[in-house]
Amino acid sequence: MAKEVKFLQGNEAVCEGALYAGCTFYGGYPITPSTEVAEILAARLPKVGGRFVQMEDEIAAMAATLGGSIAGRKSLTATSGPGMSLKMENLGYGYLTEVPCVIVNVMRGGPSTVLPTGPGQSDVMQARWGTHGDHPAVALTHSTVQEQLEETVRAFNIAEKYRLPVILLTDEIIGHMREAVEMPEPGDLEVIDRKRPTCDPKDYLPYAPEADGVAPMADFGSGYRYHITGLNHLPDGFPSNDGKLAQADEIRQQNKIDDNYDEIVKVEEMDCEDAEIMIFAFGSTARSAKEAVKAARAEGIKVGLLRPLTIWPFPDKHLQKYKGKVNRIIVPEMNLGQTILEVQRVMEGTVPSIEGIQQIDSEPITPVTILNKIKEGK
Repeated sequence: MAKEVKFLQGNEAVCEGALYAGCTFYGGYPITPSTEVAEILAARLPKVGGRFVQMEDEIAAMAATLGGSIAGRKSLTATSGPGMSLKMENLGYGYLTEVPCVIVNVMRGGPSTVLPTGPGQSDVMQARWGTHGDHPAVALTHSTVQEQLEETVRAFNIAEKYRLPVILLTDEIIGHMREAVEMPEPGDLEVIDRKRPTCDPKDYLPYAPEADGVAPMADFGSGYRYHITGLNHLPDGFPSNDGKLAQADEIRQQNKIDDNYDEIVKVEEMDCEDAEIMIFAFGSTARSAKEAVKAARAEGIKVGLLRPLTIWPFPDKHLQKYKGKVNRIIVPEMNLGQTILEVQRVMEGTVPSIEGIQQIDSEPITPVTILNKIKEGK
């Protein structure tokens, strides 16, 4: 039987993906260009036994999202640049306390308000280093409305499996475009739920990791007593001043992501086998990059595209395969050069030329712009 196909807006696809993954809590505050996520889930969540809460600001929205997850619900919030900045303190709390949730950032320009109704890709580094201190980070990205649905499900799976907040980086173009989406049936996409304790409640330690580095997480109020704090804490959750314990715990949290690179990091490689020039592009910019690659190939230029669907952890291993094989790497992005810094770090000394296309005028980078850059060296 043919699957149902719907004509969805990108932000609507986030909602479909969240509901498919089992999301039953949304804590948010409306902000362009993410507001449709809140509007749709405000109507949809009550129909599936969920809760939608509009908070007084983005700070409280992040706190509510963490609270919903601690209470046992898969939780989501959506925002854009200024709202993401306000979420950072509580996001850091979520990292330290290992609370799974998903934060959707429909990127626009910045800093401050700038051009709120247009696209941007300037929150890449914020997604990794926006909150203070050392912490693991996972951020996913995508280039189609179909992927927006599927990557939302994957974001929840990673959050639940590894107990951490996961950021879904989209942008105004993908968030507001409409495309045909093949709707997944139950069972088509993997759905992962967090580990919950099976021990006697009196023996429960909320921060005593199992062999995979992740501790089971009890629903708050379910009979398992535990303490949650943003301070350095013991396995029972109560505060400790032991600096060595703090170091060991933060390293463990980082390792639970680093050790699972192959499961978490996902890329698309297009025409890379014989490529002399590589385009590294993500999000809506990768759509233009694909068209530029096709046009260049039609003219006999050996160009390939490496498109990350996981931007953090950065896809080091996938890039490193092309050391000594490509002569140029071109990194188009709607910012003043953020992703290119990581490409330079990974490929330092192995590629003669790493070049950027940087644009922050709230307009998409076109295929022609990328194609012209490809031809510059020819």
